[in-house]
Amino acid sequence: MNLDQILNKEELNKEEIVFLLSLQKKEELEKLYFQANEVRKEYCGDEVHLRGIIEFSNYCDQECMYCGLRRSNKNLQRYRMTKDEIISTAGRITKAGLKTVVLQSGEDHFYSKSLVTDIIISIKEKYDTAITLSIGERGRDEYEEWKKAGADRYLLKHETANDKLYSAYHQQEMLKSRLAHIRCLKQIGFQTGSGNIIGLPGQTIEDIADDILLCKEMDCDMCSFSPFIPSNNSPLWKIPPANIDLTLKTIAAARIVLKDVHIPATTALSTLIDGGKELGLKVGANVIMPNFTPLPYRVNYQIYKNKKTYDPLVYLEEIKSMLDRIGRNVGEGKGHSLKLVINQ
Repeated sequence: MNLDQILNKEELNKEEIVFLLSLQKKEELEKLYFQANEVRKEYCGDEVHLRGIIEFSNYCDQECMYCGLRRSNKNLQRYRMTKDEIISTAGRITKAGLKTVVLQSGEDHFYSKSLVTDIIISIKEKYDTAITLSIGERGRDEYEEWKKAGADRYLLKHETANDKLYSAYHQQEMLKSRLAHIRCLKQIGFQTGSGNIIGLPGQTIEDIADDILLCKEMDCDMCSFSPFIPSNNSPLWKIPPANIDLTLKTIAAARIVLKDVHIPATTALSTLIDGGKELGLKVGANVIMPNFTPLPYRVNYQIYKNKKTYDPLVYLEEIKSMLDRIGRNVGEGKGHSLKLVINQ
């Protein structure tokens, strides 16, 4: 295959994506990353959108094999934030100038449909912010009510497009069920987010290409491609973390294929390697999600080991300095889906 020809094609097939993910030579990788950055400039501009995360509960009903929040982990100090704590933290996020609040938790049904609705309405009444929910699979009636209450986006990663791997890591649950939830959210009107985990045992480069193509097929508005990092309290604790080069190649290939989706430089990327967020931004990412979860809760949202924790306001200043250094700027608006902007 000819790399230059592939990088200049409008649409890529699976074989061509696999070719990009297989690149090893320095000069070839430089071409890939350069093209990914050019596509990001063309479709997303130089804005980096900041989303403030509140990890409001580390209880989870699920037993995902790679996750430190899994229900059977008895070595984790569990917590649930109150409604008032969540709302006041949302206030800290908006006061810091961020225009999106991400409400994230394990799959914790303690937070009922009505409680989540009340939290959404209260935040929307008090603050001028977009709201992203990242709280796992729930019922269609719940999705519909939360959308009516004012939630704008829903993040529900498919994790892997390989249905056998999905069942192996999710207690024999079916990938088709997860995808049905994502499509339901899209149908209801949410800006939807999905994505994968790079480096799961048994995963192939072909699987990662399928992940990218699946995000395209589902017409996602945001896609997260984050590296696997083991948790000390999971069955995969001895598995080495994802390869940084494969992670960056995945972000770059995804940007070239998906074009106008929002792609974050994840916290896991910075945990994997120092300066990971900057590397991610340079190969196609355009979102950073600072963690505003208050202490003492923040240190106990341990989905993987060595997760970075920091004072969010200090971190924001570091982000702004980094963006100045690489010629990018903080997004001024709420950072809604670029597909919505184009379709208006």
